Amino acid sequence: MDEALDQDALRAYFGDAYPQVSQFAAELASQGEVRGMIGPREIDKIWERHILNSAAIVQFLPAQGTFVDIGSGAGLPGLVIAAMRPAASLVLIEPMERRCIWLVEMVETLGLTNVEVKRGRAEEFHDAFEADVVTSRAVAALEKLARWSLPLLAPGGELVILKGRSVAAEIEPARKVLKKFKMSEPEILEAATLPGLESTTVLRSRRKG
Repeated sequence: MDEALDQDALRAYFGDAYPQVSQFAAELASQGEVRGMIGPREIDKIWERHILNSAAIVQFLPAQGTFVDIGSGAGLPGLVIAAMRPAASLVLIEPMERRCIWLVEMVETLGLTNVEVKRGRAEEFHDAFEADVVTSRAVAALEKLARWSLPLLAPGGELVILKGRSVAAEIEPARKVLKKFKMSEPEILEAATLPGLESTTVLRSRRKG
């Protein structure tokens, strides 16, 4: 565990989700580098850089509904969201087979009953279902991400994504596709987690209608 983080503070922050989230962090620490899920320099920062960074998005998500996480990779933020929003149904979309194998294993290991893993690109599922929320973390620039994500959103659904601090510069190039799907003006939100930790940047936009 990241040395500077207090375990009691983590337990309080995650509440009922802490056992699953803690186990996920342990699995990432023990297997993540070997299986190509995280880099070697990430192991000592799993909680701060990955788990809490992913958890920061949850405060902007509804308690239930169908959530689709695009490019789920190691399960960040998808598996963290699933643990923290047990009443929601999560669909994790990931094109790489080895990552899908990892995701399925983690779903079983963590005892998550609200997750379905689908292998493929987001575009392959545009006519398969509609989501109340589409999430992602560090997948692509907003213009490209919007083209992949927005066809999955039901009317009234929300795009809620973890982005870098320079996300404001990505909005203008994405306006054409945002307008096509009748999205609201994107909000850039600062998402805090534990005291003393740098906040995370979240972009949110709602599909009108």
